[in-house]
Formats: sequence, structure tokens, C-alpha cells
Amino acid sequence: MKNIFLLTLSLILCLPAAVLAQEEGEQTQKPRPVRAPFESIWLIDGQTIIVPSKGTFEWDIQHRFGRINTDVNRDSGVNLRSLWGIYSPSNIRLGFSYVPVENLMVGFGNTKNDNLIDFNVKYSILKQTRDWSTPVSVSYFGNAVVDAGQDNIFNGLQRWSFYHELMVAVRVNMNLSVQLSGNFSHFNGMEKSFYKLEGATPDTLYRNDVIGISAKARYKVGSTISLLLAYDSPVVGLYEGEGDFDYRPNISFGLEMSTSGHAFQIFAGRYYDIVPQYNYAYNGSPDASKFLIGFNMTRLWNF
Repeated sequence: MKNIFLLTLSLILCLPAAVLAQEEGEQTQKPRPVRAPFESIWLIDGQTIIVPSKGTFEWDIQHRFGRINTDVNRDSGVNLRSLWGIYSPSNIRLGFSYVPVENLMVGFGNTKNDNLIDFNVKYSILKQTRDWSTPVSVSYFGNAVVDAGQDNIFNGLQRWSFYHELMVAVRVNMNLSVQLSGNFSHFNGMEKSFYKLEGATPDTLYRNDVIGISAKARYKVGSTISLLLAYDSPVVGLYEGEGDFDYRPNISFGLEMSTSGHAFQIFAGRYYDIVPQYNYAYNGSPDASKFLIGFNMTRLWNF
């Protein structure tokens, strides 16, 4: 009887301590982040806030067909010259990235047009939580790009350009995710702009810096299918002079199909250069008003 009494007394005395420890454990437990608001590090022509999990190796294939030619057959309405740009000269980028530590991705790539080699980094600063204690996700993306074309008439540092972007995204609900971002591009040598845009002359005034904004949205219509929409535009453009170099925003839309290991996006938009600072800087030519068809493919492996 005495043993039963002592056991009961011990349980009563230990109960408040156990309850207090449980409450402290609940208070110190970190809020869980929301499910990834996007399926890929790319959404059409721009980056998303997504940084894959630690140990992920990714291979990107980005393809842009030629711009859709405005010359069509009046009877059929079919673009016989280039089949809506598919037979026109295309631009391709092959990219590789790796996540060596949590929240940090590093990578490099090569773009066919102008033979551009890029080195890039992305870091996840904040992640949205399910209890909305952290209402948004924030990531930084930056790159350094060198023009490695053999016909480049400049040497050394004049070949380099740099890009910085701060992205803020929110997963509104299970289906809708949106992202806003601002970006800054710097070109060490912009004399190449005279040859990049048809009609440019040495009298054209230009800046070395370009500032742009971007808005993106993804809406899930099925377990593996989503609709994509994006808007990109320079705020401070490259050219200061007057003429045919009016800056046109890139309005693009597409379809995404994804699984746990890969994502495929097909879309229509105006950006052809793939590398972001080139898209923002060189979108003032007359051809920039024409749409083109493109696609992105990403494949992930975990090590």
C-alpha cells in the first residue's frame, strides 16, 4: 500500500513538469514551410525563388525557335516561310547546376547565340511558412556572363556582363503562386550594341546599366499540369537616344508538365536571348515585337 502511495505521489509531482516540457517543445518547434510554390527553377524566361534540396544536380535545356515571320499566305494564313519560326535560326542554352549546401545553388551554362558562357548563383533567403508567420519566400539570383564568340572585337573585361535579381514569391493557395522581382544588369562594354541591333550607329547613346521588373504566375489545373504567365520589362533601358529602339515588354504564356524529377514548359513569348541581361538590354529592335515559340526542360538527380 505504501509503494502505491509513493508511486501516485511521484506521478502527481512529475505531471506539471511533463506538461511544461511539452509546451516548451511546441513553442520551440519551427513552423513548417509551404510546399514549393513552383515546380522548376525556371518560369519561361526567368528564374523562380526555387532552390532544390541539398545534393541536387540539375541539367537544363532551353530552346527558342526563331521569331514568327509576319509574311503569311493570305489564302491559308499559314506561315510558309518559317512555319511559325520553327524553321528559323534558333537559340539554345545548356545549363548545369548543383546544390552543395542547403539553400545555395551554383551553376554554369553556355548559350548558342553569341557563344555566351554564364556562371550563376542563387540563394534562398526566406521561405514562406504554413502558418503565415513568414508570409513570403525571398531568393537572390546573380550571374556573370562572358561573350566568348570568336568574332568578338573586344578583349578582356569588356566581354563581361553581370545580373542581379531579388525575387519575392507567395503561394496564395494550393493552386496559385505569384512572384514579383526587380533586377539590375551591368555591361562592362556596350559598344557591341551597335552591331546587336539593326540600324544602330556609333551616334546612338547608350547606358551600361539596365533596370527591369518582372511578374510571374503559375496556376495548377491538374496534379502535373500548370498554366504559366509572365511579364518582363525594362524600367531604365539601354538606349538614351531617339529612334526605333522603343522598349517593349515581354508578355509570355505557356503550359508546364512536371514530375518529381523533371519539368517541361512550352510557351510563346518575345525574348530570344535566354540570358536575362541580354533579354532586358537588347529588346528594342523591331523584331522584338514578334512572338516566338520556346520550351524549357529540366532534369534533376539527387546525390
